[in-house]
Formats: sequence, C-alpha cells, structure tokens
Amino acid sequence: MIWLVLSLFLPFITALACLHKQNYGPWVPRLSLIGAVVQLGSAVMLVRHVIEHGYTVIHVGGWQAPFGISLVADLFSAMMVAVTGVIGVAVAAYSMGDIDMAHTRKHYYSLIHLLLMGVNGSFLTGDLFNLYVWFEVMLLASFVLITLTGTKDQLEGGVKYLLINILSSVLFLCGVGLIYGKLGTLNMADIAMLLKDHDDALLVNSSAMLLLVAFGIKAGLFPFFFWLPASYHTPKISISAIFAGLLTKVGVYALIRSYTLLFNSQFDVVQDVLLFLAGMTMLTGVFGAASHFDIKKILSFHIVSQIGYIVMGLAIGTPVAIAGAIFYTIHHILVKTNLFLIAGLIEKRNGTTDLKKLGGLYKATPGLALLFFLPAFSLGGIPPLSGFWAKLGVIKAGLDTQHYWLVGCALFVGILTLYSMTKIWAEAFWKKQPPMSKEQRESCSEQLPMTMVIPCVGLAVLTVWISLNPQPLLELAQIASEQLADPQEYIDQVLTTNPEVSR
Repeated sequence: MIWLVLSLFLPFITALACLHKQNYGPWVPRLSLIGAVVQLGSAVMLVRHVIEHGYTVIHVGGWQAPFGISLVADLFSAMMVAVTGVIGVAVAAYSMGDIDMAHTRKHYYSLIHLLLMGVNGSFLTGDLFNLYVWFEVMLLASFVLITLTGTKDQLEGGVKYLLINILSSVLFLCGVGLIYGKLGTLNMADIAMLLKDHDDALLVNSSAMLLLVAFGIKAGLFPFFFWLPASYHTPKISISAIFAGLLTKVGVYALIRSYTLLFNSQFDVVQDVLLFLAGMTMLTGVFGAASHFDIKKILSFHIVSQIGYIVMGLAIGTPVAIAGAIFYTIHHILVKTNLFLIAGLIEKRNGTTDLKKLGGLYKATPGLALLFFLPAFSLGGIPPLSGFWAKLGVIKAGLDTQHYWLVGCALFVGILTLYSMTKIWAEAFWKKQPPMSKEQRESCSEQLPMTMVIPCVGLAVLTVWISLNPQPLLELAQIASEQLADPQEYIDQVLTTNPEVSR
C-alpha cells in the first residue's frame, strides 16, 4: 500500500522542497527532476503491485467505507498514475531548458508538482467529494501556471479557463449534492451499490447528466470545448505540454469511472448522448485544427478531436471498446505531450510557431524533422505507429456494434488529422524558409538545449516501442477493461476491506 500513498505524498514533498529552495536557483530544477523520477518509480511499483495482487484499497484514518475517504487503485487508475509519472519526468527535464529564472522565482516548479499531485489524487480517489477536492487542487495550480507570465494573451486565456472550470465545479457540486441528498453517501462503491437497484429515475437521470456536463467541460467535449484552444496555446510550452497531456484526461477518466461504476446499471440513459457527443467532438476539433496556421493552436484543437475517439470507446461500452479507449488514452497522453514539446523546439529554433513564417527545417535540422514525424503521424493513425493501433481498437468496436455512422465519422476525422499533420510538415519542414523579421531573428537559437531535446527523444522512443510492440499495453488495457466491466468486484473490495489493515 506504500506505493499508493507515495503517489500523492511524493509530488507534495517535491513541491514543498522546490518552494523551500526557491532562492537557490540551480537547485530547484534539479530537485524537481529528482522528485519526478522518484514519483515515476513509485508509480511503476504501484502498477506492478496491482497486477500481482489486484485492487489496492486504503481507508484514510482507518474509517471503514463508506464513512471515511477511500483511496483505490485498480489497473486503470494505476496505469494513469504511471503515465502521469512519465509526463512528469519529461516536463521536469524539458523545463530545465525552457523555464527561466523569472518563472522559477514565481514558483513554477512547485506549482507543476502540485498539479501532478492533483492529477494523481483524481485517479486514485474512491470518493466523489474527494474527487471534487482534487479537481480544485488542479484548478488552483493550473490557473496560476497559465497566467504566470502575465501577458495580455495569458490573462485573457486564463480568465476563460477559470470561468468555465468554475462552472464545471458548480455543476459537479450540484450533481454530488443530489446524490448525497438522496443516498446519504459519497463513496463511489457505495453509490454504485445503492444505484444498482434504485428506481428513482429523476435522481439517476439528473445526477448522471450533471456529472456528464461537469466532466465533459473538464475533458473538452462538444459543445464545452471552446475554452481549451483559447487558453492552452498561451503559456510557456512546458505548461502547455503538461496541460495537453494530462488535464483533459482527468475529465475523461472521471467520465469512464462514472459510467462504468456509478451509473453502470443505467448506462443506457446516457449512451445515445455520449455517442452523439463523441462524433461532434471529433468533427469540431478537427475542423478547428484544419482552419489554423499556428502549430500550438492546431495541436490545441486536436486535443479536442482526439478526446472524441476516447469517448467513442466509452459510448460503445463493450469490453473491447473500453480497452480501446484506455489504450487510446495512454497513446494520446504520450504523443500529444511530445508534440507540444517539439513545437517548443521549433519555436526555440526559429522564434515562432506560425507556419507562414516557418520553413526549411528538414534541411536545417533533420533530427528535429524525425522527432516531429514520429508523434505527428502516430496521431494521424499511420501504421504501424501507436495511433493506428489505438484507432483500430475503437473502430473495430464500432463495427462490431454496428455504429457505422460513428465509425465513418472517426475515419473521416482521421483523414483530416493526417491533413493537419501534413500541413505542418509541408509548411515548417519542406518549404523554403521565408525571410525572418528582426524580432524573429532575435528570439531564435541555432543550438537547441539538450535538456529540451532528450525528453522529446525519450517520448518518441516510447512511442516507437509501443508501435512495434503494442501487445503488452493492449493486454493491460484488456485486463483493466475487464475490471471496469465488473463493478461488483470494485464494490466488494472497497466496502469489505479491513480498515485496521489500511490505517
């Protein structure tokens, strides 16, 4: 059980250590990286423990569920904590070349680890109100990070980000209040057990829809996605990368957990709505990406479109579809984070991410071209890259269940995604470099810091490994899907665990 506790404790300690060492400039990034590496090691051990022993449950303070707060790690949540650890290491290393002393003095590194703690807490909690608390921890850290520099664009994007997320929190609390008022519990396992035989359709439908909207806003679902492309491109690229990789996935995780556990027996209430939202999310996101000529804005819109694929797996609801959604989530976290980090390298090299002002990168930096090619065309679903296997899983599930219109939508969006990636490739790498402005020349750098290059290489290697050897991750996704398909085991594990053992 120590690995579950460390997943929350280590980022908190690292945040405090970075805060304490704030005046010792060079030590802060190193402490951040060390803390991220240790956290990743702990997360890997948590996955190993869950694989070997099944569910890991801790009742905080020794209070038996449902009276106390429960922390629960099944394979799905453990995998999400592990991939969060990978992103934490990559961003911590990248930040050593991207983040200047001014941002360090504004507690950037402490805020990043506070954000990681909130993400891990959201994945591991077994209590609805505790999930709300972890959401607020993430909101606090992310709002400060997105406005850290204080430019006009950042403040504008930050206000949009804050207001829509406050709305999400209010709706979440309304849904939680309805459930608690009717059932008298906030423990997820207890709620699932009570709702299983509950005949109050108004309670089920209203709370299910309120949580759908609240989590849909967090995930960037249609029609609630507009805040995401308006804000994610504004901060430093290290911040954009960790936001793109993790924050929307917390919303997706909450959706999957809610509709495979809390409302599992009444899933048909929201299934048609989820199917429609998945299709519209894919389409609106990819059309937005196709219409822009700034790399960061294109990638921000593609966060939205790719979320649609994951929700498609959830909406179909079969074990194969859920396994595909889990595989897609892991793939997308790695690939999308890397694409933002590589966009930072392009900006560092040429002083801009505007495609109209870029060109000639293939000839000037062939290594950077290869780094971009791997995650970009993986996102587009080119075989045998990991995006192909991810899309294949959810599309096969759609064909098996005869959701042909949604499959057609997914294939069409895949073609437009490939178009967007090809557009970036043609404009930034193939065409001749246009004349640089004075400001662009002053901000560009011929030499890319190795601390920024190495994380991109590491994530690209991981993408290639998954692409050429997808079976291990597919098997883990299938096991996690089987656990989600049988919520009774989750309920039994949480409600019957001896609190004295977990104290």
